[in-house]
Amino acid sequence: MDINFQLVTASGNPPSENDFGIWVTAALNHIAEDFDSASLCIRIVDEEEITELNRNYRNKDGSTNVLSFPQQIPDYISEFTKEKSLGDILLCAPVVEREATEQKKESTAHWAHLTVHGVLHLLNYDHETSDEASHMESLEIAILHQLGFANPY
Repeated sequence: MDINFQLVTASGNPPSENDFGIWVTAALNHIAEDFDSASLCIRIVDEEEITELNRNYRNKDGSTNVLSFPQQIPDYISEFTKEKSLGDILLCAPVVEREATEQKKESTAHWAHLTVHGVLHLLNYDHETSDEASHMESLEIAILHQLGFANPY
């Protein structure tokens, strides 16, 4: 598993690159065991960057805690490469920290939850319908439990 870690904000107090690696690996291993050659990018950003991306790609105003951009490589290209890029996860440090405080959650647990949430989105899990949300939440709860974190819901 190769993680391109990008810290591009001085805001907040994000966990270590190693912590993100543990959380990503746990999420991937919970779904399947064939992600050894996978790669992804985790980018820790400020509110300005996430607000712009949220507006441009989701047509939503304002900042958000996490955005995931799954990699979409055409089959005719992916068959020639051994590495599978899963995509990019962007986490907004000020929003994550603010939410943890407002929701009275331990900061590291909230970072872990949103990282797992982002990984599941890269794997095409979604929460648009109540059935999808229920399934995705149950996966998040199970993965976080494996990591020693409480149910975030």
